[in-house]
Amino acid sequence: MLSSVIVSSRITIEPGKRSGQPCIRGLRITVWDVLTWLAGGMTETEILDDYPELESEDFRAVYEYAARVGKRVAL
Repeated sequence: MLSSVIVSSRITIEPGKRSGQPCIRGLRITVWDVLTWLAGGMTETEILDDYPELESEDFRAVYEYAARVGKRVAL
């Protein structure tokens, strides 16, 4: 049986949920969804208004996860 992986206190990876992408607190909202919205010009406040299941603390977890992944070097 496959189980979820807790990457941080707010980021989880569950096989079969959103193709195993890193999600926020087990929700079906991925780290990449949030980063795409931000890159598209949405503010944190606008995202929170559109997705009330998110919490302001989730943004810090998204930034920390992206920074960690961005430091990896692929050879």
